[in-house]
Amino acid sequence: MRSVILYAYPPEPDGLSMQGDMLYRGMKENGKEVMPCNLGSEFQKEWLYKYFKPDAAIGVGFWSHTPDLVTHTQQFGVTPVPWLVADGWVANYRKELESLPLVLATSQWVKDTYKRDGVDTKNFEVAHIGCETEIYKPIPRGDEKIKLIRKMIGVEEDELMILTAGGDVTSKGAQEIFKALKTVDKTFKKWKYVCKVWGGDSADDHYDDEMKLISELGDAKDKVIYVEGPLSREFMPFLLNAADIYAAPSRLEGFGMIQVEAQACGVPVISINEMGPKDTIVHGVTGFLAKVGETVELTEEWVYPHMGYEEKKKVYFPEGKIFAYRADENELADYLLKLLTNDELRNKMGRAARRHAVENFEYHKKADLITNLVKKHLKLS
Repeated sequence: MRSVILYAYPPEPDGLSMQGDMLYRGMKENGKEVMPCNLGSEFQKEWLYKYFKPDAAIGVGFWSHTPDLVTHTQQFGVTPVPWLVADGWVANYRKELESLPLVLATSQWVKDTYKRDGVDTKNFEVAHIGCETEIYKPIPRGDEKIKLIRKMIGVEEDELMILTAGGDVTSKGAQEIFKALKTVDKTFKKWKYVCKVWGGDSADDHYDDEMKLISELGDAKDKVIYVEGPLSREFMPFLLNAADIYAAPSRLEGFGMIQVEAQACGVPVISINEMGPKDTIVHGVTGFLAKVGETVELTEEWVYPHMGYEEKKKVYFPEGKIFAYRADENELADYLLKLLTNDELRNKMGRAARRHAVENFEYHKKADLITNLVKKHLKLS
């Protein structure tokens, strides 16, 4: 089977780019005939379709990428296989997607979201994203590189480090963690909460709300530390290993790649019992999943020409669509205290998290799974 992988190539350290790169590298290292290509490069895609003659073009993106992942590909007689995430709601291209022999979804929640929004998902298969478990692996706390990171951040030897990382941290649930820490600090004092942000408009939008919640921590407000700017994938395993707990009860999370990477590093994860984390974290074994405290629903939304519409207009929903979730802050506080105050439990969960990541998310295995799904649905030998 010959495949082209369409994604944000050359890869950058963002979710969609790494999703595609793990698949490309996994298939290539598994001995498959495969070529990478940027999903927006029509000239190179045409050349690959005519020269390489792939059996399938597996494309990473949202439903809004259908013109690049599906329509353009079909013009050259190549079968598209979109590998989709979800971004709130599915506005368009339903018929184009449901007519394909195979569509991949990064989690059961992603598949369910497409079904909720009117797509016939009989041709959808759940395919999780792979993880480099030989790079994302446990590193001893006594390692000088890890000790230096903790020292640079300001984490003392007798303190436990909680970490959340993202382009912004509010979308990863940091505001809910701030509220939970207000309760935690009444019982357990030796913590630092590190918020790793990429920066930019998204982080700026949430800055004032985050600062307000941090100020409400009173004397504990200085225990919240921001690390800003881009970090490479080569560095992230060291930062994750500097943490004792990875906390990300995300408000919208189709998969949660870094949560898998944290588990691969032997770090227990606290997240939310909804969306992608339900597929990746084993509650009570590799971490904890807090119940949903509240939801944000859409009753109307704007659509635009770049979504495949002729003109900008507002769409009204007969029933509200859940656009985001908020984890219950009391359960978050309970789970944080369980892990902060019980070294044996934290270490046991960390070991289980590592096993879980290696057994279920190692990227060669996930590439092999997707290869077999494509062969089955496209009837390839």
